Amino acid sequence: MWLLDQWAERHILDAQRNGELDNLAGSGKPLVLDDDSHVPEELRAGYRLLKNAGCLPPELQQRKEALALADLLKNIQRDSPEYTTLSRQLTLLELKLRQAGVNTDFLHGDYATKLLHKISEEE
Repeated sequence: MWLLDQWAERHILDAQRNGELDNLAGSGKPLVLDDDSHVPEELRAGYRLLKNAGCLPPELQQRKEALALADLLKNIQRDSPEYTTLSRQLTLLELKLRQAGVNTDFLHGDYATKLLHKISEEE
């Protein structure tokens, strides 16, 4: 066991003996763990830290930005200079997403339209 591991283990045991860990939130309840079986074992801890810190992988961050740009474009007139700038940014993001292997159909509203059509058929 590494020196750092021994130090951490000793502090955990001391805290348990002193009752410092008795009233923690979720105490006595099963842990809810994410399924990270598709992530290589050596990357899991790092990914978990990034997730808990609120960081997104680049593809998801770009997807989020693309959706925000698409929403902005819906509310701007086509002859506005701002529309052209935002449209170019959206096109660039869409190209980056496609290069990363991400399907960009979500930007064109096809899925939502098909889903609403399917729901209305079932009713």
